Amino acid sequence: MRTGHTQAFLILIQITSRLSCHDAGGHFLCCRLLDFKMGIFHCPFRRCLILPSTIIILEPTLLIVNQEKSPAQMNYFTLWIPVTIFFTIITQIKLATSQIPTTLEGPFKPVTRTFDSSLRRGSDDLPMDHPRLKKNVTGNFPEQIALAISSPTSMWVSWVTGDAQIGLNVTPLDPASVASEVWYGKESGKYTSKQKGNSTVYGQLYPFEGLMNYASGIIHHVRIDGLEPGIKYYYKCGDSSIPAMSEEHVFETLPSSSPNSYPHRIAVIGDLGLTSNSSTTIDHLVMNDPSLVLMIGDLTYANQYLTTGGKGVPCFSCAFPDAPIRETYQPRWDGWGRFMEPLISRVPMMVIEGNHEIEPQVSGITFKSYLTRFSVPSEESGSKSNFYYSFDAGGVHFIMLGAYVDYNSTGSQYAWLKEDLNQVDRTKTPWLVAAWHPPWYNSYSSHYQEFECMRQEMEALLYQYRVDIVFSGHVHAYERMNRIYNYTLDHCGPVYITVGDGGNIEQVDVDHADDHGKCPSAGDNIPEFGGVCHINFSAGPAKDKFCWDKQPEWSAFRESSFGHGILEVVNSTYALWTWHRNQDIYKNNSHGDQIYIVRQPELCLPSTSSKGSNYTQLGGIKNGAADISKWIWLTTLIALVAIVVT
Repeated sequence: MRTGHTQAFLILIQITSRLSCHDAGGHFLCCRLLDFKMGIFHCPFRRCLILPSTIIILEPTLLIVNQEKSPAQMNYFTLWIPVTIFFTIITQIKLATSQIPTTLEGPFKPVTRTFDSSLRRGSDDLPMDHPRLKKNVTGNFPEQIALAISSPTSMWVSWVTGDAQIGLNVTPLDPASVASEVWYGKESGKYTSKQKGNSTVYGQLYPFEGLMNYASGIIHHVRIDGLEPGIKYYYKCGDSSIPAMSEEHVFETLPSSSPNSYPHRIAVIGDLGLTSNSSTTIDHLVMNDPSLVLMIGDLTYANQYLTTGGKGVPCFSCAFPDAPIRETYQPRWDGWGRFMEPLISRVPMMVIEGNHEIEPQVSGITFKSYLTRFSVPSEESGSKSNFYYSFDAGGVHFIMLGAYVDYNSTGSQYAWLKEDLNQVDRTKTPWLVAAWHPPWYNSYSSHYQEFECMRQEMEALLYQYRVDIVFSGHVHAYERMNRIYNYTLDHCGPVYITVGDGGNIEQVDVDHADDHGKCPSAGDNIPEFGGVCHINFSAGPAKDKFCWDKQPEWSAFRESSFGHGILEVVNSTYALWTWHRNQDIYKNNSHGDQIYIVRQPELCLPSTSSKGSNYTQLGGIKNGAADISKWIWLTTLIALVAIVVT
């Protein structure tokens, strides 16, 4: 193949928005444009057919043409290539106005999408007799079945049997009365492996007049192992001796740790609750077909339902300032387990605690339901605490941190975090994603600077090891930040994203700290754990002020709507983030926010210093992307000339 034709064909591949592909079986596929300016495409298979007899080989961000072609084929391409380049140039012009942005183009000018007041509807709690919350099994048959990742080759299966009790006098069930078994295999109805686990019960006790005690059903946890990555498994759980086994369920294991393997889609939800809006969120999420769910705190809002006074309220402390204790209606947890079972019995859900999981009871006991109901890979990741842990999912290493336990640099969580980060192998898991409940960066009035102490203790460590993305909830709205470190725009800082908009009873937050008269006072937003470290800004447009007078430069996009997020990791440097608003559930290809998050490992090497990067996004990165775009255009024109000359 002559050099001019080769160059022209390479450019053709780089600027075409959609490429025809066939797998080994001849099935038609299609490559999807990832980034127009950078000329990056993604195909489901490594070998793709562009034209008859023209094979290309796909690497993560590189397309190479097979040059072994006959003279007749080359004459065919000589006629075809100029025509195709003409049409693809027209396509390029159209795409230029509709392309998905990348973080390479940032930092972005702050944008606030206007709040739609009608979206505050639907935040009333669903009743316990709602069809999605009612118990639909009898006796000791399993219900509230849930999956969680243990390791790349093992999975936790959890469920509940028996009837919970609530009243003044409750008698706990005997966990030993029902066995914990899981049968599983690679074929439906053929279970080649069996595992046994453990079971327990817990109580929520209130020795106060008018408040009711609770004793849970029997909660079972079984760890199944010997699993192969990327394989579909069929399973049943229960007690075969009664017999009381569940119906057959199915799940697919995630890919092994590799820079070329990633979960299909990762769903991110915060502050879900059990309202009509929560139902829309989950229905919408299921339509997006995730292979993993991150639940980043405030799950059930059991402490907002049937609180003292007999009804749920958006603000407990406002309605009941003299209550002896914040009552929590534990049957709500059972309803939530049933509500989520259709999803999380087939897709693993990884949880982290929020403030609504604290649930204080007698003797200073807290987090009892959270700690008892969920299995997480704490032992597997060396943390030995369900409040913080880590796990791998393909080429992504996830770190789940606890904001309501000691996070000081002298504490056990910090020591574990430092060791975990030090052990991450970025050649196997290039992406490093962290999550915890309350956001560090937040421009809403609600929870503004609430966990500033945690940021001051931990941010430098996360920056040093180049965490790529941070997910949080707590604030009941959506906000995506520009890359930032220590309140300064920094191209090596993480992309912080707040998705506390799952749909709970407390409704969406609408006030911004930079709105006139909405800046919180120093006595507002006191955290339920830890100290108060509110600060005035030391530099920039808000110097010496507690709040900005306009949307902060580090806040790229914000909107007060309910919804959820989907992270699609494409390769070792590109990941597509999409925030889906609930109101878009009936609109095809509609979403609230979308961007490619791009890693730059060659520029953002792990640092031994906590100081920010000197290479700012606003300069080199943005201009670099523009330069590449110009070169693609110029090379295309050169290729056309080369074809005519040769």
